[in-house]
Amino acid sequence: MHVTIARNHPKSVSSALNPFASKNRRLWIAQSALAALFVFAGAAKLAMSSADLTADTWLSADFLRFIGVCEVLGAAGLILPGITGIRRGLTPLAAAGLVVIMIGATAVTVAAGDAGPAVFPALVGLLAAYVATGRGFQPEH
Repeated sequence: MHVTIARNHPKSVSSALNPFASKNRRLWIAQSALAALFVFAGAAKLAMSSADLTADTWLSADFLRFIGVCEVLGAAGLILPGITGIRRGLTPLAAAGLVVIMIGATAVTVAAGDAGPAVFPALVGLLAAYVATGRGFQPEH
């Protein structure tokens, strides 16, 4: 097999030979997984009754609904700028906001005496941090 690469034309470089293409793919997979997770979690917080929402926590229903809105908006911020090509710099900001939410979720879970279940929000926060740093320093096109 013979592969020809045009030196001054980066778009002609095969994605198998371009390390940035695979990083971009990994970031999109992470963004998509996070967006699906946060749309589901946020929509659940918005759809549940106040009694069901506050049954297992000391946090108020209004605060949890606010978190739900932030999760849905964060999910949109992970996907829409990349798809539309508009304001791509918002993606790392959305991911960073979701990191803050996951730090809070981890802290609240640990404070409730459940260190084991706190691993999940911590890992989700690390994945959001990966997206925030991976998308953080790209020039606008």
